[in-house]
Amino acid sequence: MAPDSTSEVDVLIIGAGPAGMMTALWMSRLGIKTRIVDKRTDKVFSGQADGFQARTLEILDSFGIGERVWKESNHMIEVSFWNPDSNGAIKRYQRAPNNIGGLSRFTESVLHQGRMEAFFLDAIAASYPHPADPSGSPLKVERMVLPTSLDVDEAAAEDEDAYPVTVTLRHLTEEEATPTQKLSNLSDGLFRSNLADDDVGSMLAQSKGRVDVREETVRAKYVVGCDGAHSWTRKALGPKYEMEGEMTDFVWGVMDIVPITDFPDVRTRCMIHSASNGSLMIIPRENKLVRLYIQLTEVSAGGGRVDRSKITHEMIFKAAQKIISPYKLDYHYCDWWTAYQIGQRVGNHFTKCDRVFLAGDAVHTHSPKAGQGMNVSMSDAYNLGWKIGLVAKKIMPRKILSTYELERKQIANELIEFDHKFSRLFSGRPQKDILDETGVSMDDFSKAFNMSHMFTSGLGVNYSPSALVSKPPEKALLLESDKEVQNEGTPAAQSKLSAATNCKPGMRFPSYQVMEQCDARPWTLHHKMPSDGRFRLWVFGGDISQAAARERVNALGARLEKGILARAPRIELGAAANPFAGTARFRLDRPPSVVDVMLVHTAPRHEVELLRDLHEVYHPFDAKLGWDYDKVFADGESYNEGHGRAYEGYGVDAEKGALVVVRPDGYVGLVTELGEENWGEVETWFEGVLRMA
Repeated sequence: MAPDSTSEVDVLIIGAGPAGMMTALWMSRLGIKTRIVDKRTDKVFSGQADGFQARTLEILDSFGIGERVWKESNHMIEVSFWNPDSNGAIKRYQRAPNNIGGLSRFTESVLHQGRMEAFFLDAIAASYPHPADPSGSPLKVERMVLPTSLDVDEAAAEDEDAYPVTVTLRHLTEEEATPTQKLSNLSDGLFRSNLADDDVGSMLAQSKGRVDVREETVRAKYVVGCDGAHSWTRKALGPKYEMEGEMTDFVWGVMDIVPITDFPDVRTRCMIHSASNGSLMIIPRENKLVRLYIQLTEVSAGGGRVDRSKITHEMIFKAAQKIISPYKLDYHYCDWWTAYQIGQRVGNHFTKCDRVFLAGDAVHTHSPKAGQGMNVSMSDAYNLGWKIGLVAKKIMPRKILSTYELERKQIANELIEFDHKFSRLFSGRPQKDILDETGVSMDDFSKAFNMSHMFTSGLGVNYSPSALVSKPPEKALLLESDKEVQNEGTPAAQSKLSAATNCKPGMRFPSYQVMEQCDARPWTLHHKMPSDGRFRLWVFGGDISQAAARERVNALGARLEKGILARAPRIELGAAANPFAGTARFRLDRPPSVVDVMLVHTAPRHEVELLRDLHEVYHPFDAKLGWDYDKVFADGESYNEGHGRAYEGYGVDAEKGALVVVRPDGYVGLVTELGEENWGEVETWFEGVLRMA
């Protein structure tokens, strides 16, 4: 065995799937010393996850890569429901929109996971060099690397300068890191399926006898386990971190093919229930591909695990042909196939000592048909990444890290509840008539799908009260079950929800069009909130061409300057911090505040002079770059793209105005009125979240 080496790193990420890559991108944008390792030989080139929900695309767009997915992906606009008629032949029962209009500028789209990983790698590379680590080289995935031990020094967990997590890493050969199954069939995805056994043990056993095996010891401040359903990280934390849930008897196959068929809706998302051969979902994809989710009624778990050796792509395809009959189905090209057993499980704990965290499939698993797996995994990492980054930079206190489990375990439980209901409706036998009590009503199924849009799109996420979410304590019911998430205490600051009725604390800040004050360019406000680690304080100041409104906004500016901006930490921004303004060529004289103040008014643009009429908080000065003209916007009629009606969209009364604090992940933290008596609430909120001077 080669000599052991020891190194230190702020964050060690285990697993380079969607959750791992999202975490790595956050760390790169924030300039955190990071390593990311993965046991496989290469990234995904075909198959695996492919669905991107609207909120996920908004998140990706905040890093500058959402448009790349949007341009290459196939957009899901409509869904068709096919059910058996009175003679048992499948017939189109209903067409419906696949998404709710007007909620987001994006709609559900599909593109295979490998392209997404490539976009992540490009975005990570664009983040360097970062001013926080000018000599640091771009973060790269270290492949064929497997952890063998993990230890947490709990006594040192609260020491912010300590490296309390020790991980041993073993470097594998290509042969050791390549699954045997993959060597025989490159399109076979069963080795990643939940039907496959964990192969970490066999990998370690292979390498154990090698005389030149290389191991190293890494001491980390934080470790994030994004290593899938068989998560080594979760198992290393002990039995208290096991996932709980159940496996069903339903077994499904998946194929990515270029279909040759006379089925009329093959380029539309379809939910097909046959009379006696099971169910089929059709997902049209990019490059003429179509993904088929096929219920395998001839293979049953029988209360246990399925023998995957009995499952072949020929068997899966024959099942699809039976379901879609009397229509013909064939193919020449098969890009990928796999099979899985439906199950829903969620971890007891998402973190240990707020030093080791679990994200994605490592802490919750479910069926893939609702298109949630990759989306929820990336959302876990998106929620966690900025928190770890700002704590590591000593901008936020460590106590904020406890909100990760509070917020994301709630979402995982909601996901399991939804998937439990949806997968059983989809896998169940269609009801023959109203007297058939054991069959699934097709009306109930289509209603359940149509009512699920807010949840499946990711736009309905509503986090519980905490230091980061100011709203009255409440109990959140999970879907239609009787499970409850108990909220933890009352936030120090209190929101006034009537100030901006459509900006709800704990939910994502909506996006509407406004005009830049300086040049009349229309912008969607999400594009003014890139994922750069900063909080946004949106000031809805009303008609500031009127003296009273202008004086109120300027008095607020003076209060913010002394009460928040002079006390809040500053944050160094990298070259790719704002993907909507191009690569940053020029450095600021000093880093900006971690609190970014933005003003939206309703005055006629030509009646407002930015530098003359407004406090410097709304156009801060930098010795190298001059005045910042990019923080004031008008809610008015643009020259070419109409009126965004942002005040109406956000539910703000222009006479009263509002203040809305938005977290670095785009979720609303505080809503209050614009009057002077409410300014202290904003200061209180930031004092509970930031290390204020």
